[in-house]
Amino acid sequence: GTDYGVVVDPAGAQAYARGAIGAYGWGSDQFSCLVSLWNRESGWRANALNPSSGAYGIPQALPGSKMATAGADWRTNGNTQINWGLAYISARYGSPCGAWAHSQATGWY
Repeated sequence: GTDYGVVVDPAGAQAYARGAIGAYGWGSDQFSCLVSLWNRESGWRANALNPSSGAYGIPQALPGSKMATAGADWRTNGNTQINWGLAYISARYGSPCGAWAHSQATGWY
């Protein structure tokens, strides 16, 4: 198959993200927005692939290879994907709730 040895563990991914957002000063309200956002994008599956766009991973990076800035194991490691996604959200939207509001309004973030 094409799963590249991915460990698909949505609950574990959410647990990791819950801890990781603390570095950004985000609390449980922002975590709720993040859960909603990435549920919509990928179901928190590290091997989620959008067949039409090619967006990949938990944060649905487009292209997925952008996540290499967070680690060479971006294709298989959900934590690496989350680290990249949190930095992207912080830089572009300021917070997960900002990204979620944009996603609700436009269907993408």
